[in-house]
This record gives sequence, structure tokens and C-alpha cells, in this order.
Amino acid sequence: MTTMLASDLPLPRIGRGKVRDIYAVGDDRVLLLTTDRISAFDVVMAETIPMKGAVLTQISAWWFNQLGSVVPHHMISADADAIIGEVPALKDHRASLEGRAMLCKRTTVFPIECVIRGYLSGSAWKEYAASGTLAGEKLPSGLLESGKLEPAIFSPATKAETGHDENITVARMREIIGEEATNTLERMTRAVYSLGERLSREHGIIIADTKFEFGRDADGGIILIDEVMTPDSSRFWAVDVYKAGQPQPSFDKQPLRDYLDIERRAGRWNGEAPPPPLPASVVDATSQRYLDAYRRVTGHELKRAHR
Repeated sequence: MTTMLASDLPLPRIGRGKVRDIYAVGDDRVLLLTTDRISAFDVVMAETIPMKGAVLTQISAWWFNQLGSVVPHHMISADADAIIGEVPALKDHRASLEGRAMLCKRTTVFPIECVIRGYLSGSAWKEYAASGTLAGEKLPSGLLESGKLEPAIFSPATKAETGHDENITVARMREIIGEEATNTLERMTRAVYSLGERLSREHGIIIADTKFEFGRDADGGIILIDEVMTPDSSRFWAVDVYKAGQPQPSFDKQPLRDYLDIERRAGRWNGEAPPPPLPASVVDATSQRYLDAYRRVTGHELKRAHR
């Protein structure tokens, strides 16, 4: 599979994020095409990460297949041949679709990131260590970095077009989308995370925290959309080396972040675009992290991905 920086399909492109290109398929479906772009510190790198797009798409597809009885979702198919069968205009673009494309129901997306934290880490730990709060709300004293939160904390955030998402209270979420939708999204978030955390632990992975997106379909129903419990949307830790009270090694873009931190401390990068060129060793190490996450979560090598 060749790497992909950007796609060019014979469909109307209606969106381009840091990683995904979104195409309209009629009025009621979309095609999500996950490239091999990668970002860190809100800057998109010039280099691509081999297999990253396929990892993100196929982990999500695997999870959607596990979650069908738990929550409704938007995936129709992540199989290139099936997608071409549904969208014949793509018949000459199979190579671009293979592994990285997902045909989905089109929805009206809620402007909320539904974050759930099973462990205290990242920005949540930084706020707690400074003030004992999360999104301004008091948490119990004495919690440890990377410590397990029981029960898990539902911690919504606003979706930022640029820059970082902003943590908000559940009360603020109710003001934005209404009480009924807020209650439904929290319930669905907890149901998905509960299943995901249990299945991942059986495979030696802790999902410390993750974020979900939801939308309303054409019938007005609320369904799970976008990516699900991938290394880009989640914090994955290894069960066998986990220890509360300290930072944890993770299965994501940490080799990239570490390299950029070195460049920034050395004064060779100011933290803005354009980023510094990435050495081949950093690209390869990052690719291997993603492939390892796929193998651990699904129990298969990527070439045997369940679609």
C-alpha cells in the first residue's frame, strides 16, 4: 500500500480535516478517506506515516462491528470492493480506497467532542494538579497521575476548527445542545467506552481516555460517527507496564512528539508551521506504533483486518 498525503476522487469533496478527506455520495451518504497525514501540536507534518490511514480506518471498522448491538453507528462498509459496488464512479480508484475508505451514513454532527476519561492523564491531569478541578469542577483530593477514575468521568469538549478543543462542563453542554441530547450522548459514550475498555483489556491494552462524535441521521436518530477508539482519538497504554503515579508509554505518535520537543528545546523549531523535516527513523517508529496498536486491539496483523 502506497502512502497518501491527499486524495483526489471523482466525488464532491465537502471537507478536509487534518487527516481525513470527506466526500459526498448523494444526499444521504459520505465517503471518509483517511490519508497518511499526521499532526502534532496542531501542526500537520509534511511527511506521511506509512499505513497510518489504514490503521485508523480498520480499527474503527473493527470497533463498529463489535458495537452494533450496543449503539447504532454510521458505517456502511470499509471494504473497497463493496464501496465500489455502491459507488461505481470509484471503480478506477480502488488503490486509493483499499484499507483507508469508509462509506457512511450522512448525519448532522453535534458540535461536541464526547470525551470520557477512565484514567487521569493529559490535560485533565495538568488541570487537576494545578487546581484540583476538571473543566472547573472539583474532583476528589489525592488522585494520582494516570490513576484509575471510578466511575469514569464524562468530560465533554467543544470542537475547535483550529487549535485545541476546550473542556466544558456537562451543564454547558446542555446549554449548547439541550438536556435530552446531552443525556443520550453521555449514555451512549459510557456504553461504548465500557465495552471498549473491557475488550481492549483482554488484549493487553488500557484505553485511558477516548473521544467520540455523534450525529443525527436522516430519521432524527442519534448515531455514533467518525473514528472509534483509535490511537488518534484515544490514549492507549499497555496493561503489563501500567503503574499509577507517573506518565505512561503510549501506542500513538509519541516518537513524533518526542522528536519535535527536542527540536523546539534546541531552538530549531518555534512550534508553528512549517514543522521541521522528520528523519526516516521517526517516521518508521511512528508507523510501527500504529501497526502495533492495531495488532493489539484487534488480535490480527493489519493485512488480516476485519472489514
